Amino acid sequence: MTTPPPLVLTVAGSDSGGGAGIQADLKTMLALGVHGMSVLTAVTAQNSRGVHGVWELPAEAVRAQYRAVADDIGVHAVKTGMLATAPLVDTVAELLAGTDAPVVVDPVGVSKHGDPLLAASALESVRKRLLPTATVATPNLDEVTQLTGIVVEDEDGMRRAADAILGYGPRWALVKGGHLPGDAAEVVDLLTDGTEEHWLRAPRYDNRHTHGTGCTLASAVASGLAKGLPVPRAVREAKAYVTGAIAAGFALGEGIGPVDHGWELRR
Repeated sequence: MTTPPPLVLTVAGSDSGGGAGIQADLKTMLALGVHGMSVLTAVTAQNSRGVHGVWELPAEAVRAQYRAVADDIGVHAVKTGMLATAPLVDTVAELLAGTDAPVVVDPVGVSKHGDPLLAASALESVRKRLLPTATVATPNLDEVTQLTGIVVEDEDGMRRAADAILGYGPRWALVKGGHLPGDAAEVVDLLTDGTEEHWLRAPRYDNRHTHGTGCTLASAVASGLAKGLPVPRAVREAKAYVTGAIAAGFALGEGIGPVDHGWELRR
């Protein structure tokens, strides 16, 4: 009998264009050799130009999906993405608190196109209920501002932002610096648990087709944790994977195309 690969569950919204959300998560998990499973929280009508509609699922539907997977199949890691509303954030936080597996929380607030994906009324639930369940929280700079009020403009600001995020309870904060102002030749992220710091640097590619970057990175981190990697190594390997995916991002439709989740297979 074949031994199953590590099991990773994504709790997130659907992207009908296939570049982000559940679709990006499952592609990432397949590329990295784990078995991806999903709990759908919302359906979006989305393409390369933006989000044209959002329909959240009822909390009981989210709970039933999660329990169906966790109670029968089990999970080695969980990744959360778009949760949309306070009731869904509270429901997912409750489920995560009862799950004995590492959790990667991507506190999705807005889409690549600037469309809101989290109700303002849900922010307090993210701070007080969701982030405390996280092994790793992976906010970008816009999400840092949304959650903490800190506007990050340099690497010192990233350190302050990470401290503020850690104050809400995750074990590790991964502050993504891709939106730092200026035209730096590299992209820098900061991973810290408040004691040790890891500055992760990669080339900045001249490619605007970066839809799904955050979902992809968080799913890659969860995949590494499911394999039993320590957090710093899981994040370093995830950063390398997503950097390659960004370099290979391709045009799709009339707007912003996706990163290439299968870039290693196409080399």
